[in-house]
Amino acid sequence: MPSKHLLQPFNFQQWIEEHRDLLKPPVNNAQIWDDGELMVTVVGGPNWRTDYHDDPVEEFFYQLEGDMVLRVMEEEGRPPRDITIREGDIFFLPAHVKHSPQRPVAGSVGLVVEPKRPEGSLDAFEWYCLECNHRVHRVEVQLESIVRDLPPLFERFYNDESLRTCGNCGVLHPGKAARPDAIVNSAVDSQLSVTHE
Repeated sequence: MPSKHLLQPFNFQQWIEEHRDLLKPPVNNAQIWDDGELMVTVVGGPNWRTDYHDDPVEEFFYQLEGDMVLRVMEEEGRPPRDITIREGDIFFLPAHVKHSPQRPVAGSVGLVVEPKRPEGSLDAFEWYCLECNHRVHRVEVQLESIVRDLPPLFERFYNDESLRTCGNCGVLHPGKAARPDAIVNSAVDSQLSVTHE
């Protein structure tokens, strides 16, 4: 990883090619610098998520290769809205907009830039019922490392049926086994004709 202290430009496309193996499952992302005040992350597809991130900071998206969908939950109990971010598009997401990045296109590459969290701020992750769109579970964390901090929180949700049971309608959230069918019918349907196993 380069250091911000080197004050040295480098070729971004070459960096992507050298790290493309990290942009595939199961990792799907790589941070460019780890010593700056900005988290500059390159994210690859395919990747489906059922959680929604409530981020205390703003996020900037630049879709370099392929398309993605940013699913946003604007109101509990109503279906989420899909925002298509096409190849070449940029998008600015305000803080605290609950969002679920969907990257169904294999080989797609996006850049996400966000500031490091202010001391004491909390990130939250929420899961919503796939039937009635009511919140099933929320967990908050003072995020220091995505790699270290998030997997235990997600595994706890995935492995506990009581956390995955909707208090509104009683339906069990499928956890990480779910791939939202609605993503296939989104605005990027021409690129989403990938085979699902």
